[in-house]
Amino acid sequence: MKQLLNTLFVTTQGVYLSKNGDTVEVLHEQQTKLRVPIHTLGGIVCFGNVTCSPFLMGLCGEQKVALSFLTEHGRFLARVYGPVCGNVLLRKEQYRRSDNLVVSASIARSIVMAKIANSRVVLLRALRDRPDTKCKEKIEKALLDLVQNLEELKQPRDLDGIRGIEGVSATNYFGCFDDLITANKDAFYFHQRSRRPPLDNVNALLSFLYTLLVHDVQAALESVGLDPAVGFLHRDRPGRPGLALDIMEEFRAYLADRLALSLINRQQIKSDGFHTTESGAVTMDDETRKKVLIAWQKRKQEEIIHPFLQEKILVGLLPFVQAMLMARFLRGDLEGYPPFLWR
Repeated sequence: MKQLLNTLFVTTQGVYLSKNGDTVEVLHEQQTKLRVPIHTLGGIVCFGNVTCSPFLMGLCGEQKVALSFLTEHGRFLARVYGPVCGNVLLRKEQYRRSDNLVVSASIARSIVMAKIANSRVVLLRALRDRPDTKCKEKIEKALLDLVQNLEELKQPRDLDGIRGIEGVSATNYFGCFDDLITANKDAFYFHQRSRRPPLDNVNALLSFLYTLLVHDVQAALESVGLDPAVGFLHRDRPGRPGLALDIMEEFRAYLADRLALSLINRQQIKSDGFHTTESGAVTMDDETRKKVLIAWQKRKQEEIIHPFLQEKILVGLLPFVQAMLMARFLRGDLEGYPPFLWR
């Protein structure tokens, strides 16, 4: 099994990253703040005004360390790639399957069913933890609606039909999301999903976590030789990592949504860590981002029994395992793609 490597998150503005032998050297105001051996890293994520030497970029490419650049508030900017890895025959098969709309719909259906099933578990656990909640009937109604969405997906459908059911299920799920928030309701409330830009504290937190998640999924796909840009549910669009967004759907509820609720309900993040800009966009300050990043890394160190492999793995390896299973399916080693189903 692949070893879970660390991700270096750089949030301090004005930092310069350089190559020092086989280490990443972090300099701020011409002083060395940190040195990290490159072989311990699986990725480097730079937020805001962080610069890198070309020699470090070359080292990251050689060592297959993903190097990503985001704005200070977490919006993706760019990613530095090394040489393309993996079997070219695998990628050609991926492209052929993606061009076949019937095959794409079959794969997309499995992914969306897993997304809906995992969303149901979030609601079920909320009822288990708070059986006397005043929103019990509302959540139970949403659970029944999600079951109906799953039933509708049991029959073969085209991509537009699958996307339609996915949209309805997202409305059913997020319609109860505010009821899952139990602390600081004045500052942390959820009316609807808003993305670009996020218009409240909860959406800002979710968007940031989704950015971290898609970074991990994209790196996992590259590590097994798949093209992150060519998806099945998310169709080709320049600059969009379609397959990474596909696989990410399986993990939204399990990894990102649960962590967001935990951080809010345990009051690990505070309302004063969020700020509204003149445009109405809500952003997190540096200290809050650091708290979220620490919680994200800690979550990835937890263990889980993978439902398909029936092996104990670290949560942080889930994107790699699903990427590996997708590659095995495309090579013909598996009859179907087994999505991640949280139990």
